[in-house]
Amino acid sequence: MELVKVGDKTYYIKNPTNIGIYKISDNDVYLIDTGNDKDAGRKILKIINEHGWNVKGIITTHSNADHIGGNKIIQDRTNCPVYASGIEKTFTEFPILESSFLYGGYPFKDLRNKFLLAKESTATAIDSNLPEGLECFPLKGHYFDMVGIKTDDDVYFLADSLFSEETIRKYHLFFIYDVKEYLNTLEYLSALEGKWFIPSHCEATRSISSLINLNRSKVQEISERIYSLCSRASTFEDILKAIFDEYDLTMNPNQYVLIGSTVRSYLSYLYDDEKLCFEFIDNKMYWKQNSITL
Repeated sequence: MELVKVGDKTYYIKNPTNIGIYKISDNDVYLIDTGNDKDAGRKILKIINEHGWNVKGIITTHSNADHIGGNKIIQDRTNCPVYASGIEKTFTEFPILESSFLYGGYPFKDLRNKFLLAKESTATAIDSNLPEGLECFPLKGHYFDMVGIKTDDDVYFLADSLFSEETIRKYHLFFIYDVKEYLNTLEYLSALEGKWFIPSHCEATRSISSLINLNRSKVQEISERIYSLCSRASTFEDILKAIFDEYDLTMNPNQYVLIGSTVRSYLSYLYDDEKLCFEFIDNKMYWKQNSITL
């Protein structure tokens, strides 16, 4: 982990999930997310202690395990509050909800892993609890009530609202809960002006316009591909297999629920937009383009 200063009071720790740090005084700091597990939490605390800082609070952008994995160990050792928004607060307190939601039932043991199941931490609603100098704003789409954080150094922490070119080229699909809201968030991001932008899984950057375009075009590509696959009546499993095959992805339990949930979100998006419809035949659900008849 490498600590990088991006403002008078604003830092971030380079990590697979970038960690924000905001100084509210010479000695006291707030964290923005905590990484994917207790080891990440230990490394964050090591950096905090090396600088003589005290953790006064943790701000959770959203409750995915790779963003709240260090919460418990940091909260246990510092007794600091954890702040989260809406449904994210509930998922932070009851992390089993993430793997249960993704699977659609009680998750079998292969899904009860640190990538999908963080340790629980006690959470408080963000509401008006943020210190002076920090501003919270909604970033819906990727997850239920995900938020971003702006510091008064004009630095934006953008959570998982944008994914890197490397990630998109490698995986093509990235997790989206609500496709329409995700596209709305990209439109919102395009109007932001700031000194630094720090997505959770990208390098810090002065400009996000190219990232916005890249993410938007990939969402449009996936949407069109799923629509095309429904030119013949297809089950969800048919569509999922075709997506994995086309993008040379490898199926495993984690990918099955993450990509599977995302494909279902695309199907909902296309259905709500009246481009797709469905029909039950022989107790199977088939998706098809609205103009197609069986």
